[in-house]
Amino acid sequence: MVFLQELFSLEGKVAVITGGTGVLGGAMAVGLARAGARVAVIGRRHAQAQATVAAIEAAGGVGLALPADVLARGQLEQARDRLLQAWDGIDILVNAAGGNLPSATLPPGETFFNLPVEGMEPVIALNLQGTLLPSQIFGAELARRRSGCIVNISSMAAQRAMTRVVGYGLAKAAVENATRWLAVELARSCGAGLRVNAIAPGFFVGEQNRALLLNPDGSLTPRGKTIIDHTPAGRFGTPDELLSTLIWLCSPGACFVNGVVVAVDGGFSAFSGV
Repeated sequence: MVFLQELFSLEGKVAVITGGTGVLGGAMAVGLARAGARVAVIGRRHAQAQATVAAIEAAGGVGLALPADVLARGQLEQARDRLLQAWDGIDILVNAAGGNLPSATLPPGETFFNLPVEGMEPVIALNLQGTLLPSQIFGAELARRRSGCIVNISSMAAQRAMTRVVGYGLAKAAVENATRWLAVELARSCGAGLRVNAIAPGFFVGEQNRALLLNPDGSLTPRGKTIIDHTPAGRFGTPDELLSTLIWLCSPGACFVNGVVVAVDGGFSAFSGV
């Protein structure tokens, strides 16, 4: 048991999680705290950031709400400064902020040729720049210490072409490429103690996609049924099912794991559909 604790404990670590006000980000924030880390929650919604911290504290952990927009450098710098004043450094950054918008999705009956390219720009910015900018601002502290880890959150849309979801898929594919690029660059420039990996969740019901996947009575929509039919596990994931992979990637047990994207998807990415 002591051996396992040494491999996977985050005791004494300081973690920052962007998008910690969402369903998946909030669950990951609580999970990091339960593994022993002090967790700073970054999100635009102050009340929801406070609610995530309350959940962390209810689980016996230590949290800090730091409202900020992941696309606003000044806000992120202020959040970093407040964090460093409160605690003694940064060891872990989880880039969980992201999402999709109707403007980046192909509507039924329309074609790609009618889709305004500029409608994709906010989604690409949120998911890609919203990963790179926190990685610069909080990652600089990791680089200064020459140790720590960054975990980005990708998506099945990065790995498999999905009908209608064009802007989001492009953005998350870029996040995966950025993960590999940063893994190489930071290890070469800062040493092997600094690692960058990603998690690619399968299908989890959250605030943004609930109406796409489920009817008001909880039954599957046609889109939801198609997804379940292509998921060998036969169900959607639950947020807590991301935690063991996240904690592993952040822990000493993954000290030689760098530049990988780990699917947590119930077999979706392995299944050809046949």
